[in-house]
Amino acid sequence: MTELTDIADLEPQLANCRDYWLGWGAQERQDGCLSLFRSGLADSQVNGVMRLRDADRAEEAVAEAVKRFDSLPFTWWVGPDSAPDVRRRLVDGGAREEGVMPIMAVRTDQVLHAAGPDALRVRPIGDSLEELSDWVRTYSPSFGLAPELHDDLVRIERGRTDAGRITRFAGRLDGQTVGTALLYVAHGVAGIYVVTTDFSRRRQGIGAVLTQAAVQAARENGLRVATLQATGDGTPVYRRLGFTVVGEYELFEVPAPEPAQ
Repeated sequence: MTELTDIADLEPQLANCRDYWLGWGAQERQDGCLSLFRSGLADSQVNGVMRLRDADRAEEAVAEAVKRFDSLPFTWWVGPDSAPDVRRRLVDGGAREEGVMPIMAVRTDQVLHAAGPDALRVRPIGDSLEELSDWVRTYSPSFGLAPELHDDLVRIERGRTDAGRITRFAGRLDGQTVGTALLYVAHGVAGIYVVTTDFSRRRQGIGAVLTQAAVQAARENGLRVATLQATGDGTPVYRRLGFTVVGEYELFEVPAPEPAQ
């Protein structure tokens, strides 16, 4: 596949994002008119709808999604790859906006230098149970994932069928893993995910160094554009690295149906 060269070309970036999140569909995934993933875990971050391609099917699609998730919490993403008017139809149906995530991109040969602690060491990790368990334990608090989900998160990470697209990075300092990042290669673009830093080590540049390491690995593999979805805290960090906002996702919570009388 031809590598993406223009950061304004959103379609491959959105496809990369869909593929990464659909990889969390340990129990179910589909990528047709309605794109969704169901991990089976009780957290809305790992169950979601990524795209609806036909706004006229919004009411039907919401009913289908609610049925498929079967009381599990989930997030509905509305981005540039969703049909026009999906947002309005969701809101009219009672969906509540949870937030906005900027889509940011940079050419891999233009990412700026990041400085972190001198003793910080960043390296790719393997897929052994020990390394993955440590990696998941490091990122979970940043995403607010409950400790009781740990074993299932590790199981899903190890069982992903798209593992060949994934490189996981760990940042270690003073003998402990203090940060994470993930490179996901698909559709000719480098997707950057799971950038986290241990709460006690924040504001030291660790997340920036991990992001830079993932982008550098992408560049060494011939990829010219890196893309990510930013949180509010992460956006200024990525701007300092040279990333530019090229789009956005809106995230919605869809209300459960009223119980039958």
